[in-house]
Amino acid sequence: MLFAFDLLWLNSEDLRKYPLAGRKDRLRRLIESSECSRIVYAQHIEGRGKQFFKEVCERDLEGIVAKRKLSFYKDDGTGWLKIKNPKYSQAEGRHKLLKKL
Repeated sequence: MLFAFDLLWLNSEDLRKYPLAGRKDRLRRLIESSECSRIVYAQHIEGRGKQFFKEVCERDLEGIVAKRKLSFYKDDGTGWLKIKNPKYSQAEGRHKLLKKL
């Protein structure tokens, strides 16, 4: 299963110059029209960030990524924030495993 949350390129077109909200709308329509059940559109949660993060932690998920809906994509990694679940059960040793792959 693939959870898709942003669309940066499509058919050789660079979409990074468009705001996140527009890129996500395009991604949603693309996934819906594909009828592929193995790709899931990751919805944008707005206005309930603390409640959403609490739910993520309760479900033992890794964390969330926070972005401004009108922001443009930046190659330098600024403009978004990854907020990790401090009690995520699969966090320990994860990076060591990825280095071996």
